[in-house]
Amino acid sequence: MILFIIFHMIRQYDILFFQDENRPPDMSRSPFSGVILAGGMNTRFSGRNKAFLRVGGRPIIERALEAFSGLFDDIVIVAGDPLEYLEYDCHIVTDIFPVRSSLTGVHAGLFYAKNPHVFFSACDTPFIRKEVIELILDRVDPGADAVIPETPGGMETLCAVYSKRCLNAVEERLRQKRFKVLDVFRKRRVKKVPEKALRRADPGLISFVNINSPDDLERIDKTVRIDQAAF
Repeated sequence: MILFIIFHMIRQYDILFFQDENRPPDMSRSPFSGVILAGGMNTRFSGRNKAFLRVGGRPIIERALEAFSGLFDDIVIVAGDPLEYLEYDCHIVTDIFPVRSSLTGVHAGLFYAKNPHVFFSACDTPFIRKEVIELILDRVDPGADAVIPETPGGMETLCAVYSKRCLNAVEERLRQKRFKVLDVFRKRRVKKVPEKALRRADPGLISFVNINSPDDLERIDKTVRIDQAAF
């Protein structure tokens, strides 16, 4: 198994957190929307769309869609260029605000999603596991504004569920030119999914590995190909 752990400084936020690590899965789960954020500028890749970078011979976007399969009755791709995604049977949208940022993608996803709670994933995480998504979805309850995993790298705000009732708060932050996703949820009801629970679904936490540079892509793709060749 490929093991990646990315350590960063963890900031403290004024957020109402509560954990429910031992809560059993909710077998009567309400429908969710799933959003893939694919509208970034891709400046480190000379404009190449990260969603179509290949890891182990497969585009990252297709790996994400495979993980989404069977979990959502509504899948949205927030894209920079919608024409690039016409082959996919999804709702393809663009950012509503002109500034490119993760928060503008979250805003568009919440705006266009059909269901009250929306799962978000970035397009540069090639190893996101269905089991991790299910774990996060199972932690959602009607009173939660967000359900966010916590790893050694901090709060994973782009692998999380957000309530559509946060749309106005997100829009307010964008109008104030405040683009940090987690800042939206100060004073709101946020549920953390703790590392211990995450590791039961994904022991190496590979769901949270992202590709930020060509060097990352080369290293990760090489590792995957070596792993594939061993079987």
